[in-house]
Amino acid sequence: MLQRPRRRCEGTAMGAIVLDLRPGLGIGPFSLGMPICEAFAQIEQQPNIYDVVHVKYYDEDPLKLDMVISFPDHGFHLRFDPWSQRLRLVEIFDVKRLQMRYSNSLIGGPSTLATFVAVYALFGPTFPGIYDKERGVYTLFYPGLSFAFPIPSQYTDCCHDREAELPLEFPDGTTPVTCRVSIYDSSTDKKVGVGALMDKASVPPLPPGSLYMEEVHVKLGEELHFTVGGQCIPFGASPQDVWTELGRPCGIHQKQVDQMVIHSASDPRPKTTLCGDYFYNYFTRGLDILFDGQTHKIKKFVLHTNYPGHADFNSYIKCNFIVYGSDLGSSFQEVTGSKNRITAGTKWEQVKEILGDCGRAAIQTQGSTSNPFGSTFVYGYQNVAFEVMKNGYIATVTLFQS
Repeated sequence: MLQRPRRRCEGTAMGAIVLDLRPGLGIGPFSLGMPICEAFAQIEQQPNIYDVVHVKYYDEDPLKLDMVISFPDHGFHLRFDPWSQRLRLVEIFDVKRLQMRYSNSLIGGPSTLATFVAVYALFGPTFPGIYDKERGVYTLFYPGLSFAFPIPSQYTDCCHDREAELPLEFPDGTTPVTCRVSIYDSSTDKKVGVGALMDKASVPPLPPGSLYMEEVHVKLGEELHFTVGGQCIPFGASPQDVWTELGRPCGIHQKQVDQMVIHSASDPRPKTTLCGDYFYNYFTRGLDILFDGQTHKIKKFVLHTNYPGHADFNSYIKCNFIVYGSDLGSSFQEVTGSKNRITAGTKWEQVKEILGDCGRAAIQTQGSTSNPFGSTFVYGYQNVAFEVMKNGYIATVTLFQS
């Protein structure tokens, strides 16, 4: 778990922020379907509001559980689908800490209790909800929005069936108070709430033609093929070719000393000088392209998986690559059904089954002994090298021509 340094301003009371509640769409600046990097960008823009942020993920298997950005001071968190890294669910878990604005009215926070009566008055009539007998929780549903209410044990008889009547008031005249609010995509008509119902929240579909995480097909030693735009970028292409096909790069920077060149006995260059090679960085595609400083031709591609627990996490959007060996077919169409495919979700043991054992790994420390994530391991094959994290997942794929 990572925690940003505390930067609370004087006078910022806990739970004092007000965020617009958008059923089926999101809350405040956080929209369902947004990539995790965009959420971090929103957080960085308002450090005085989002001054304590926890990032949670399952280190041993980052694809097994959601990535979660939590705001403990404000009582809510954002759940991101681990594969697409897009926001699938917003949960307000402490309604007293977050004031929500809906249709010019406020609900929640320390001053406005989110009671059943208040919710019903603000959002209007709806169908009877679902009563979870084991948890003692009654969930009320609106399109893209649900409210969970704890039911005291002495009043469980008020909710006989799973499809329960609306418990506006208990026999003693009290009304239940919301313990959790869920905001989720409403396009599928799924009911999302606490417990098993939480898993039903899915990421909204991408708009047609979206380039986010488009499949990038890799033919080892030859080229990259972008499936949405249809571009093909071969080794040896010029900066002008790349600019024409992929557009302006997000960044350009000079390559420093090539630390791996010492392992190449055929390279006569001194090992301590700066090299003239330079990168085009396409952060929004999860891709770096390295050009030779003398010939100005592509000599390497670097593809990033953007897994949490790696030093480059949140620097790149995840690259949704599929690597095919050069001996697996003469065209992408012929090999797309092949089992010998390496993707961003392929673990190192599977890579070895496909390509064979390549021997010992080089140790990569990310250039800093203070890197909190520890070292990674680099394994080289003909035309490709894999940087592998300690959990066995691929961090980067470097493509070159042997």
